[in-house]
Amino acid sequence: MRFPDGFAWGTATASYQIEGAVDEDGRSPSIWDTFSHTPGKVENGDTGDVADDHYHRYQEDVELMASLGVGWYRFSLAWPRLIPAGSGALNEKGLDFYSRLIDALLDKGIQPWVTLYHWDLPQVLQDRGGWPERDTAQRFADYAVALHERLRDRVRHWTTLNEPWVSAFLGYAVGRHAPGIQDGEAALRAAHHLMLGHGLAVEAMRAADPEARYGITLNLSPVNPASEDAVDVDAARRADGLSNRIFLDPLVKGAYPHDVLEDVRGITDASHIQDGDEARIAVPLDFLGINYYFRAVVRGGSERRNGEQPWPGQDDIETVSRGLPQTEMGWEIDADGLYDILTRVARGYPGVPLYVTENGAAFADEKSADGHVHDPRRIEYLDAHFRAAHRAISDGVDLRGYFVWSLMDNFEWSFGFSKRFGLIHVDYETLERTPKDSARWYAETTRANGRPD
Repeated sequence: MRFPDGFAWGTATASYQIEGAVDEDGRSPSIWDTFSHTPGKVENGDTGDVADDHYHRYQEDVELMASLGVGWYRFSLAWPRLIPAGSGALNEKGLDFYSRLIDALLDKGIQPWVTLYHWDLPQVLQDRGGWPERDTAQRFADYAVALHERLRDRVRHWTTLNEPWVSAFLGYAVGRHAPGIQDGEAALRAAHHLMLGHGLAVEAMRAADPEARYGITLNLSPVNPASEDAVDVDAARRADGLSNRIFLDPLVKGAYPHDVLEDVRGITDASHIQDGDEARIAVPLDFLGINYYFRAVVRGGSERRNGEQPWPGQDDIETVSRGLPQTEMGWEIDADGLYDILTRVARGYPGVPLYVTENGAAFADEKSADGHVHDPRRIEYLDAHFRAAHRAISDGVDLRGYFVWSLMDNFEWSFGFSKRFGLIHVDYETLERTPKDSARWYAETTRANGRPD
């Protein structure tokens, strides 16, 4: 394989998953602090109180990044660290941390790629209703503008939201993520206000600096019916609508899909979608980030057997296993699915440069007696997915970069510390970092292929 010159190789993390220092330098609680400290919500009672202690060890972590040969680092900013009250004045101590991190990256020739929101909403805003409330969209735009004003001299790529589907549906419908609410109508309102916040933020940031690049990251999956039966085909249509098209269509086409609105008509009257909102959401994108982990194969007409709260209007849809090898997350490994989603987006939503902003796998990694972490399955996984991305480029997809999830093992949300995605192993007792075999393999890959312009 040979990727194009200028191809952006990177790694990715998220603030609550790695930073720790949750009560230092003025940071206020986020919804994930509250959720993780609620008994029974997170495996083993784990929290992000310390996580990887990146807040204190960022210089060591930047050195490790440099050893991987990556040219880009995608990381998120913690809203409760930067504006502890949810709105109002910036916390200068919080800002100073990110400013020092950005300087350290640039000193090593690594370009910072900022995500403004990766799920850690200030708890004070959730107490006022959170994302189901329209005001939160405006508070997010204000937060984005404040950070952009202070960091735009060194940051040229801005992602507004990471995976609004997760924030809305796992947070407010399924309840498996913070804030742990099970209310389909609230989830649909949250999804809309997340998207509105994105549009408002990009509009304001671009007005201040039209030369920087602005976009959003979606978690996308191909959705296929388990059979050609009409019930399964319709189940796939509905699942695709609420997984993919509910975000892609307003972002790129300027309107929600009509069939999706019909599917949820019994759950919401859609009064939260006001005149002009869809135009605001459809602000031009300089890039679209795609996070890919699995393909969904579904069938309809069956009751969910795991007792999990369904997405809005999808209580009769069940995911079907195809018997493929799985990661520790229980996700079937299907590299062809990455090719399929990249080509589908390029074909159906043309004109927007694409980046794989997350892709990776959790395996049960352990240190061997020789002091190394041998993870051949991760190397095999990444190799297959890199080849799928390369095939998509060869077939005309404007794919410009690839960020491996994750730089290092970290707090994996409701799974706590039980799932390891990292290229770098973290001993959660000592916080010692150990590059895995996959880290060295990735370094060889990045050096053999295109580097950032």
